[in-house]
Amino acid sequence: MIRPTTPDDTAALIALADATGLFRPNELEELGEILGDYFGGNIDSDHCWITDDDGGPVGVAYYAPAPMTDGTWYVYLIAVRPDRQGQGHGTALLRYVEETLTARGERILLVETSGLASFEGTRAFYRKCGYDEEARIRDFYRAGDDKIVYRKALVAQGQ
Repeated sequence: MIRPTTPDDTAALIALADATGLFRPNELEELGEILGDYFGGNIDSDHCWITDDDGGPVGVAYYAPAPMTDGTWYVYLIAVRPDRQGQGHGTALLRYVEETLTARGERILLVETSGLASFEGTRAFYRKCGYDEEARIRDFYRAGDDKIVYRKALVAQGQ
């Protein structure tokens, strides 16, 4: 069941992100701060956290509008517990985001990820979900770690 994230989910979501092995300790700390700001009302109301709950959080997604654009959004975070990956949870979260934004008339959804070999599964996931590599910025995160941007046009049914 996909539902809005609540403050009670915070510890479980940080543990979930940690379990993926894709986030450094400082990034996990920053995630906690972002969630705190979100629940404290310090982040614009267009920012959305959703949780896939199956007897407890198994996945999470965070998406928000790209500043100074018309209808362009980012998926800033999507993660699924490692023991639940490959079961459709990530796809369901991403589809939920796409359908929500499409219904609102938004135009484009972007996702950024690392070019490191350890992120190949992440990149394959986005390609499988219909995202195209739009850009690559070499050595963005650190030397040898490119930023790869994936893009998907959002089109309402019947257009």
